[in-house]
Formats: sequence, structure tokens, C-alpha cells
Amino acid sequence: MRIVLLGAPGSGKGTQGQRLMQHLRIPQISTGDLLREAVARETELGRRAQADMHAGRLVADEIVIEMIHQRLAQPDTTAGFILDGFPRTRPQAAALDVLLEKIRQPLDKVVNLDVPDAEIISRLLARGRVDDTEATIRKRLEVYAQQTRPLLDYYRAEGKLAIVPGVGLVNEIFDRIIAAL
Repeated sequence: MRIVLLGAPGSGKGTQGQRLMQHLRIPQISTGDLLREAVARETELGRRAQADMHAGRLVADEIVIEMIHQRLAQPDTTAGFILDGFPRTRPQAAALDVLLEKIRQPLDKVVNLDVPDAEIISRLLARGRVDDTEATIRKRLEVYAQQTRPLLDYYRAEGKLAIVPGVGLVNEIFDRIIAAL
């Protein structure tokens, strides 16, 4: 299976992605992990990404897409993969579609973990991280609503979207995801 996990920060994508990875025996691909690894290994893409990050810019879409392309060329992705953290915008989704068509690995399903904002705020405040203040969490939710939520319509139009309630026990949410797949 080739899956994209969507959801606001704190919706449980990481937790559920790990469980899906073990259940389906396919890799979970986090763009954050790819970026950190490329920077640490000082690859060409890592140096270009680091230049963007040092300048306070988001890493250019074409850099992230190329990192994903390189990662999907690895043999462990032939049975499928779970993309976590990408795409975040419509242009990224369109670029991903082009890439996946080119390598003949189209997405099977896009799972959106639907969690009310009040629950997200509560979860993230409970983590106790210094940068997780209510104001910063609300700002991140605002950015998500503006940039990423429009992907729901994009993938709905492709007939690939499954909206899964992301509230409840971890096992219950996981069972809902499996049923949606």
C-alpha cells in the first residue's frame, strides 16, 4: 500500500504511522527525518536544504521532492510506503502525483486523522515542550488550516481520501485506519 497520512500537528500521525509501518511491513517516510539525515550526511540536497533553513526559509519543494524520489528508489519501498509530513500544500501534492506517476507508484489512500482543535491544544500542552504554548499551537493550527486542510478537497476529488476520527484510544484509532484502508 502507498499511503499519505494527513492531520494537524498533534493529531497522532507519528504514533499511527509507526503502528501502520509494523502492521503493513512498509516504511514510514518522514520528510523531517529525510531532511535531518541529508543535512547530517552533508549531501548536495542536504547542503541546499540547510541553506534554506539557515536563511529562515521553508526548504524548497523541489529539494524535498527530490529527497522523496531518492528515498522511494530504495528497495524497501517496492511493497509500499507511508508518507508522513508530506505533502503539506496543493503544489506539493501535485508535484508528488507527478513523481509517483513517473515511478509508477500511485497513491492508494490518503488518511486524514480528524481531531478537533481543542483536543489538539490539550494534547500538545500536555507534552510539556517549551515551544508548545497555546499561542504557538494556535498559530500552527492556523497555518495547517490555510495550507494543508485544502488537500482534503484535492484528494477527495481523486477518490483517495479517508477521514478517520482521531480521538479515542490509540488502538481504536488504529482499527479505524485499518478499516478505512
